Amino acid sequence: MSILQSFKLGGKKDTRTVGRSSQSIFFIIFTLVMITGVAARLGYLEIVQGPQLRKRAEANRIRIISKQPERGNIFDRNGKLLASTRYPRSVYLWPMAHTKPEWSIVAPRLSKILEIPQDEIEEKLIQAGPNSSSLVRIARNLNEAQITALKEYESELKNVEIHTEAVRYYPHYQALAHVLGYTRELTAVQLTERVKDGYRLGDVIGQMGIEKAYEKTLRGEWGGQQVEVDGRGRPLRVLGEKQAKAGNDLHLTIDIEVQKAAAKALGTTKGGIVAIDPRNGAVLAMVSYPTFDPNIFSKQKVTKKDWQTLQGKDHPLVNRTLSAFPPASTFKIITTSAGLESGKFTPDTVLQTFGSLTVGGVTFGEWNHSGFGPLGFPRAIAMSSDTFFYQVGRRVGGPTLIEWSRKYGFGQRTGIEFASEESKGLVPDESWKQKVWKTPWTVGDSINMSIGQGALQVTPLQSAIMFSVPANGGYRVQPHLLKDNEQAKNWRTSLNMKPTTIKVLRDGLRKVVTEGTGQRLNVPTIAPSSGKSGTAEAGVGRPNHTWFGAYSPSDKPEIAVVAFGENSGGHGGTDCGPMVLQVLEAYFQSKYPGKYQKPVVEGAKQEASDPSR
Repeated sequence: MSILQSFKLGGKKDTRTVGRSSQSIFFIIFTLVMITGVAARLGYLEIVQGPQLRKRAEANRIRIISKQPERGNIFDRNGKLLASTRYPRSVYLWPMAHTKPEWSIVAPRLSKILEIPQDEIEEKLIQAGPNSSSLVRIARNLNEAQITALKEYESELKNVEIHTEAVRYYPHYQALAHVLGYTRELTAVQLTERVKDGYRLGDVIGQMGIEKAYEKTLRGEWGGQQVEVDGRGRPLRVLGEKQAKAGNDLHLTIDIEVQKAAAKALGTTKGGIVAIDPRNGAVLAMVSYPTFDPNIFSKQKVTKKDWQTLQGKDHPLVNRTLSAFPPASTFKIITTSAGLESGKFTPDTVLQTFGSLTVGGVTFGEWNHSGFGPLGFPRAIAMSSDTFFYQVGRRVGGPTLIEWSRKYGFGQRTGIEFASEESKGLVPDESWKQKVWKTPWTVGDSINMSIGQGALQVTPLQSAIMFSVPANGGYRVQPHLLKDNEQAKNWRTSLNMKPTTIKVLRDGLRKVVTEGTGQRLNVPTIAPSSGKSGTAEAGVGRPNHTWFGAYSPSDKPEIAVVAFGENSGGHGGTDCGPMVLQVLEAYFQSKYPGKYQKPVVEGAKQEASDPSR
């Protein structure tokens, strides 16, 4: 090759060399762009999302195992246990687990073992939130078969754990249902309302009775463990722990022996029995029937059958000692008070009684259809003469009867701890009648009220307060269930009655037992007692309501008992009198062993011919 040719070739570029250079430059630029992008992303993750990602990573390796506090125990006035705690095992699930692929295995298996629909399990997890680091209770009160199955399939059931927890237990079952009430897991609505007070998903709360009234006292404070786990959810170490703080114990005024006697006396009669100390309002017994077992709410789930029973037509959740009914002739205590305190009658007043009394063209009958001849107040109370009290009611008038009804506490709540469960009752007046019935008050309304009929409505607890007034010398007291409730114990308001009025009431109520409609209580198994019967009309075609109230000992009362039968038929003295007797026998035989003995020949003292009023 000539020099010229070489020169010419040397003046041209080598295309292979140029191609390699271009590729190198592109690779360098691409690498720089990728490094810059990765650096930017790392910077973004570290600076912008770093805290959130660290929190999520932390949540993946740390679990909070909450420890529910034990509720405070509840005791009766003598220190006997009424409500306590048992320790069944419950199954918990970590909310973050249900978003993982193995959920398709865990969910069906867990649902089958626990007999809980899968959607119910998922609903609880959704409420907790997928990023929750706390375990969520799925079921409680596991039986041995369920525990065995959960352990058998442990390898499949990742993030499923079994723990022991405190659950409410009521050793006396139905006997104290309406006094103690029950606890139950918070509903979604209740949780929303209570979350600001520290309640959480799966928490339980008092839903009725003492459990509801003293929820803050009984509840306690949650505790728990902060546990580090490995990638498979196995605990590695405890990072921190806070002991759960048990709730405070409560001591009630209830006497469990009197309570059980009242439950036995009431039996299957729809109604209620309440016993109080007339000196200070302490509730010794409070029983309502139909009743329920509060332990059913501590089960894994209330069965459909149990729920249907609780919501049935007999309404077992209703406390009938706090529900209002016509008081019938027990109201004659108030009519007597109104008559004597009005000044229109004196303790020596004697009125002729009749088979009936016609006022304004309306005839009002006497319960025995013939009258009792001339009677004074004590004897009229003893025989429960209707026509005697018709005359008193007609003369004093509706406003005076209404005034004294309210002085005795009718038409208003008593102040017992169950304010939301207690009826005010009803004391009808002119404005009420105009509003409801669109008619004015009449003399007939006053006559009906004088014997506890018409629209008048009173609860058995209000009636017990009424009986306490003559028993304690003329004071209205406040019923209460907490033993150390000093404010309630010391609350007394005087009705400012004349001593002569109180004497007439006490003489009359004593005669009810010795010679009137309450002679079933005139027995040596209890201290001398005083009382009053009542039989209320409940509407056409419906059985009567029946009442009997009493206090004892007559000279220095320490217990007042009222029994009520809703549509029980019969008469107050024959139906409810024996119930009151059983409660009084339990009280006196417990407090004064051996002092009050059963008679050698029972039934020696006969009942009045028709102890109906």
